Amino acid sequence: MDQPPHSPPVTAFEVSVVVNSATNGHRLNHPRIANGDTDNDQGKSRWGNLLVAYRTLGVVFGGLVTSPLYVYPSMHLKSPTEADYLGIYSIMFWTLTLIGVVKYASIALKADDHGEGGTFALYSLLCRHMNIGILNSKPASSNSSPSRSILDDGIENQNRLAKFFKKSVVARRMLLFIAMLGTCMVIGDGILTPAISVLSAMDGVRAPFPSLSSSLVEALSAGVLIILFLLQKFGTSRVSFLFSPIMGTWTLVTPLVGIYSIIRHYPGIFKAISPHFIFHFFQRNGKEGWLLLGGTVLCITGSEALFADLGHFNRSSIQMAFLFTIYPSLILTYAGQTAYLIRNPNDHDDGFYKFIPKSIYWPIFVVSTLAAIVASQSLISATFSVIKQSVVLDYFPRVKVVHTSTNKEGEVYSPEVNYILMVLCVAVILIFGDGKEIGNAFGVVVSLVMLITTILLTLVMIIIWRTPLVLVALYFCVFFVMEGVYVSAVFTKIAEGGWIPFAISFILAFIMFGWFYGRQRKLEYEFTHKITLDRLEQLLSDPSVQRVPGLCFFYTNIQDGLTPILGHYIKNTKSLHQVIMFTTLRYVLVPKVYPHERVVISELGLKGVYGCVIQYGYADALNLEGDDFVSQVTNSLQAHIQNTSGRFPSAPSEVREQISNLEAARSAGILHVRGKTRFYVGNNCGWFDKIMLPFYEVLHSNCRSSLPALGVPLPQRIEVGMLYEA
Repeated sequence: MDQPPHSPPVTAFEVSVVVNSATNGHRLNHPRIANGDTDNDQGKSRWGNLLVAYRTLGVVFGGLVTSPLYVYPSMHLKSPTEADYLGIYSIMFWTLTLIGVVKYASIALKADDHGEGGTFALYSLLCRHMNIGILNSKPASSNSSPSRSILDDGIENQNRLAKFFKKSVVARRMLLFIAMLGTCMVIGDGILTPAISVLSAMDGVRAPFPSLSSSLVEALSAGVLIILFLLQKFGTSRVSFLFSPIMGTWTLVTPLVGIYSIIRHYPGIFKAISPHFIFHFFQRNGKEGWLLLGGTVLCITGSEALFADLGHFNRSSIQMAFLFTIYPSLILTYAGQTAYLIRNPNDHDDGFYKFIPKSIYWPIFVVSTLAAIVASQSLISATFSVIKQSVVLDYFPRVKVVHTSTNKEGEVYSPEVNYILMVLCVAVILIFGDGKEIGNAFGVVVSLVMLITTILLTLVMIIIWRTPLVLVALYFCVFFVMEGVYVSAVFTKIAEGGWIPFAISFILAFIMFGWFYGRQRKLEYEFTHKITLDRLEQLLSDPSVQRVPGLCFFYTNIQDGLTPILGHYIKNTKSLHQVIMFTTLRYVLVPKVYPHERVVISELGLKGVYGCVIQYGYADALNLEGDDFVSQVTNSLQAHIQNTSGRFPSAPSEVREQISNLEAARSAGILHVRGKTRFYVGNNCGWFDKIMLPFYEVLHSNCRSSLPALGVPLPQRIEVGMLYEA
């Protein structure tokens, strides 16, 4: 079946991933298996979940639990009163409770895409369930299989909203745009979190040494970040054993200091839990109170990681860690800070370090600095993962992705992305050294990502869960209004540093769209000019075309038909190899493809001509290299031939001949052929194509080559050039 014209390019060999891994691709730690919810292992599962919950402290909650470092310093408070502080604490309490506990811990974690979370997971879940074609989600094989049932699940009996998305190209494009925007904002978060966390922590040096200039603190912060980024190539596994103890210490110590501050300064602080303090706050402060929401929203920074990091842990462990450790720790820490500030109302610019008792100041400073580094590491790692998923889904130019762990599939590192992040983080600190300006930018990222998640979750409730409309309306009204107010408040800070994430997101979105558009146009051309099997038979019947010894992997972007480069190749070389495998790498909208479904072989009806589709999910690692890749494909082909002989026992000699030809071809030599295509943009092209297609060509010519993805040796590669007329 032809793919619809709005499908994105199904890439052949289009991700450059270097895999330093000894794993064989068998995912024994699949999210569904790792949850450990069976009755037989219930006791063991509880202890396992406790251990995993402890590990989440150093990975998932770094950004969230260190937010007390910069929330109050980011607020533009003018002569605040006791009532103002009580109102601010009430806003933070209910923000943490509603968004943290209700939305993320209770609802969002249930909207996983087979164990994976985050914006792309919600998007792929909706695409698959509605069977919409912006992203290709049809399996390569028509055979029944677990992955097949997953992909087809929910297509029947769709409601009106699902049918609307299926019919409306504009609605599908809007859904794609929202997913792209959320992805770009998460990447922006990976730039701003290290900057604001480390800068806020290092600013504690100035309290005991007031003579130190802010420029020196900024330089120290930049130095810490540079060291952190330079260490990324070694992977987080070697130092991650320190992460959870550091964050565990931070999570335990800060609420204890908070309790001490509450008892000493303002024991009645918890009366602010009453929502009427919020109403009185806005009634007294009006527009100024609304603008202060740009600072209070930072108390929930990092909450998206609750959902986005679901694939690395499991729902129970994340809920356990948040509800019993992180949430109470934040509530008590903010209560202690607020209690101190009620008695010292003008210390809000140093709202964290001022409420630390002098006797434990330096130990807390060391722990806070280490915690800020861990929080930065968490967001840097998350950015690598997001970039990898975007590349795998073919929405981002190919970059080098290195797997830095032999047993953690999700632990990746990208040199290009790492150094770009380093430059941007240091630039943000040196240019916008004021924590308030960075806080303004941070608020834009936090509020927009939350709002995007709310919109996608609402669609999941209606289309997939079939939640009663009354409950959907209640959820949407509460969270959309709440987060919409936050967005409106932070948008007023655009001129005061809030433009930073917009600039970053706009550039990233332009790159993503330009790449997507170019890949889509190439795919459309290939469908229009594809070589059919009948045409291939005609080409091979030409007496001047010879079948030469050897095994050839010919990479193609399409599955129904063959790339037009094939005709170009045969006409100019007058030859085709004895055994030829038309190979397509195909990314399906599931996080992980089962190992036995990775390679799908088909016979194309001509002697020595086969089709090979290699399937990957967006969370899979490309861990086939060189000879391993060839061995897996040839073994799968032999198994396919033998299975065919079982169905047709009357032709054993033909089966033996096929296997013999395959072994002889492999012995004669292996060749990998791919197209190197470019657009010819003529004068009759529209202005949009004249802008976007040359931009795509710039991206394509400067990104990583696709052939190293499977470790193909240089002497075995051939590139066939061809111009596609736009």
